[in-house]
Amino acid sequence: MQQQTHSKQPNTLLAYRASILHFPKASASPKDDYCYFADGLLVTRDSKIEFIGDYKNNINQYDKVVIHDFSGKLLLPGFIDSHMHFPQTEMLASFGEQLLDWLRDYTFPVENKFADHDYASAIAQVFLRQLYRHGTTSAMVYSSVHKCATDALFSAAQNNNMLLMAGKVCMDRNCPPFLQDTAESAQRDSGDLIARWHGTDRLRYVLTPRFAPTSSEAQLAALGELAQQYPQVFIQTHLSENHNEIAWVKSLFPQRKHYLDVYDHYGLVRKGAVFGHGIHLEQDEWQCLADKGASIAFCPTSNLFLGSGLFDLAKAEQHNIPVLLATDVGGGTSFSMLRTLGEAYKVCQLQGNQLDPMHGLYLMTQGAALGLGLEQYIGNLNPGSDADFVILDPLFDELTALRFEQHNSPQDLIFALSMLADDRATVATYIAGKVVYQKDQLI
Repeated sequence: MQQQTHSKQPNTLLAYRASILHFPKASASPKDDYCYFADGLLVTRDSKIEFIGDYKNNINQYDKVVIHDFSGKLLLPGFIDSHMHFPQTEMLASFGEQLLDWLRDYTFPVENKFADHDYASAIAQVFLRQLYRHGTTSAMVYSSVHKCATDALFSAAQNNNMLLMAGKVCMDRNCPPFLQDTAESAQRDSGDLIARWHGTDRLRYVLTPRFAPTSSEAQLAALGELAQQYPQVFIQTHLSENHNEIAWVKSLFPQRKHYLDVYDHYGLVRKGAVFGHGIHLEQDEWQCLADKGASIAFCPTSNLFLGSGLFDLAKAEQHNIPVLLATDVGGGTSFSMLRTLGEAYKVCQLQGNQLDPMHGLYLMTQGAALGLGLEQYIGNLNPGSDADFVILDPLFDELTALRFEQHNSPQDLIFALSMLADDRATVATYIAGKVVYQKDQLI
């Protein structure tokens, strides 16, 4: 991993006073294993967390440190969005299609614009600003098929020392000619991007076949070779989102047992591989994901918006498959991870499975970090972790001020925020100890 270039003067201590909530460790029962300080103190040193604890009993040891007083506000680990498409930022909320038609009519024409580096750079700035204003500090992101667009996204994230995971989309068939690469160019471009960006500052590369129908067997094999060559690189793609999609995969790969077997055959199912959706899985697919340590990105707003189906969170967890909450912008309908949590609750309700708010929060903080193998860096507020966090104002308007007169537990606070909050609740977002968004101010 290359040396970080984002450095401050050493030993810069800053302190924050707020109500503080996080999950310090892996948990099979997040509703019981959270850590909460009603009047808490967080201390950062440069880009890392130095201390977390009760304010009253610990402030004396930091009496010479500048304190940012957010009393009455809620400080959480920065949110992790584990599946989203940055070129689709401008086509959010496009009406009236299911998956395959939606790709044809909306997605592919928009993604063609990203052959222009300057255009991609401009949208990357909009995309990241939307993440920050919603409290998201890390994300796993699909770029477009264009190498230059991926460079633009990484460059923009690097400017804020963000832990961003991203990759160039690879597709060499069943898409418009103007978006097609080849097996050879996908392998070459992905390899070049890995060499340039993976491990530079906090950036990580993700091998990104869009989904099985748009990659030939030769391309999947080429990406599998890269996966073997770079075992620390992440993998992302789509899996069993839509019934028509699954039937299409079976017609294209008749020799494979099921959809997941297509990816597994080429060495693309492993720890660090994140499969978007996984709504309509066969029993063997659940077992394969569990055996290989791969993860599923649960994208409730997208699944509802595109009419794809209801993800079975309970079944995934019965198989001990890591589940990571995600917006899936632009099939998803909001950049807000809190609102996404609210929709996840509704999806589970429709299946008779009650999603505890702490469980949901875990899936977008510590649980996501664990699924990605990044818990030493993000997802929690443990000393030594990177100082990525968000400060929320639960009383951000008249209605929430009325609602929270009655709240008496952290669970109730998170649940109500998942139903009512939007970017107005975000007071400030910090990445590596530096503020990247502050309400009513331009950063």
